[in-house]
Amino acid sequence: METAKKSKTKTPLTEDRIREVYRTYVLTEGKSPATVFAFCQSLDIKEEEFYAHFGSFEALEKSIWNTYIRSVIERLHGDESYGGFTAREKILSFYFTLAEVLKADRSFVLHKLQHWKNPAQMPVFLKGFKVSFDEWINGIITSGIQSGEVAKRPLIDQRYDSLFWLHLMFILQFWSHDESANFEKTDAAIEKSVNLAFDLIGKGILDNALDFGKFLYQSSKN
Repeated sequence: METAKKSKTKTPLTEDRIREVYRTYVLTEGKSPATVFAFCQSLDIKEEEFYAHFGSFEALEKSIWNTYIRSVIERLHGDESYGGFTAREKILSFYFTLAEVLKADRSFVLHKLQHWKNPAQMPVFLKGFKVSFDEWINGIITSGIQSGEVAKRPLIDQRYDSLFWLHLMFILQFWSHDESANFEKTDAAIEKSVNLAFDLIGKGILDNALDFGKFLYQSSKN
């Protein structure tokens, strides 16, 4: 009597699967794989299968960070209330949601951020993340200017996106060092810093000071 042989069903290789195994490898070994070949052995695949999805570990890490921000933006747009939020509320929602997304993968995120000391210098793995962030934040700034929530200031308003990128870098650094329960200090830092940012880019003290200065200048000419 013949014994039926059970065939092994190989798990389909997807980008998500590669990202998952890579993060596990990094956290288990405390470093990235030495070579693509060594990494592929852990996946029991050939190198060409890896290269069909990613050209290098650098590209793979960029992809991991891209999934974080894509997840955040998808969650925001999936919220029916989001469309009616002010610019300030949308940015607050972005940071709070990002903190939640990163918390689910905190060990890997901290591993990548641990050697990053200067917020003004962007790590390579954040390059794709920044492209997506710039696209999103510029849309928020534009709608904020149109609604009057964000002040239109010649030359300065063209740098708002860069200021918010530095602000995001500050939030990431703060979160990475936060040891408070449920990261409550990060939530407070997000709220206070976003409010401060809108005090600076909104129509307020600075605009009043500029208007007053303009008034004094024009008055002195009469």
